[in-house]
Amino acid sequence: MSGDTCLTTICRSSGAKPKTCSFKEGSLGNKYVRLNVGGSLYYTTVQVLTRHDTMLKAMFSGRMEVLTDKEGWILIDRCGKHFGVILNYLRDNTIALPKNRQEIKELMAEAKYYLIQGLVDMCQAALQDKKDSYEPVCNIPIITSPKEEERLIESSMKPVVKLLYNRSNNKYSYTSNSDDNLLKNIELFDKLSLRFNGRVLFIKDVIGDEICCWSFYGQGRKLAEVCCTSIVYATEKKQTKVEFPEARIYEETLNVLLYETPRVPDNSLLEATSRNRSQASHSEDDEGFELRDRVRRIHVKRYSTYDDRQLGH
Repeated sequence: MSGDTCLTTICRSSGAKPKTCSFKEGSLGNKYVRLNVGGSLYYTTVQVLTRHDTMLKAMFSGRMEVLTDKEGWILIDRCGKHFGVILNYLRDNTIALPKNRQEIKELMAEAKYYLIQGLVDMCQAALQDKKDSYEPVCNIPIITSPKEEERLIESSMKPVVKLLYNRSNNKYSYTSNSDDNLLKNIELFDKLSLRFNGRVLFIKDVIGDEICCWSFYGQGRKLAEVCCTSIVYATEKKQTKVEFPEARIYEETLNVLLYETPRVPDNSLLEATSRNRSQASHSEDDEGFELRDRVRRIHVKRYSTYDDRQLGH
């Protein structure tokens, strides 16, 4: 029988108490010993068990007493699920780790118990690699209360784009293409969140009163809002219409990028959001002046539209 064979039968005791015994180092040499690890049975040699400076070496070199049943199986009160992997590591100094993250954690717990530091290090390195490889590209908070929304916006150092969608909040039937437009709004939100990840905080709201509405925030203040729903007064009954103003949503998303902290003018962004690109001067000095003027005028427009405070210019 091979040394890494795991027997599926469980050793049954007839009620006799386990006996204690001790091994002298080198007393059994390469002879096989029988291990009962939490009900899973294994054959291996004392030489394998004492190859590394671990708790198993202490057990089988005479420094610790071990328990045996009446049939001679050495009892170890641990889960035997990963003990075969541990034996393979003791034999070869390396193993193929499980692919599942949870199983790696289980194996690492057993390696820590048996004081097999090399295997612990392997498990920790594998877990770190998996953590890095599965790190999400971007996180989208979902609002659970108005207070949470307020806290997120006020504490964010980035501009904020919020999409509120709540299809169930409607007392009228939808027009024929409203469902498609609602999905298009959600898809655009996902695309923008991936494209501007790290520069803009995107949040979702599924508990608000509107059916589909975009809100744009900069430096803690609301800058713009794009409501995508309206009521259609048909001849017989009212209907709710959901629209997809893609160009307007994209424009407002670019505009909130002007409120990044610290605010550094982005020439390509200013060109994209400017309505008078063709009037730009070709000289460097004039171009710099016009870019600064665009920033000022855009900011004045936003503040004067949504802020009642007096402007200094």
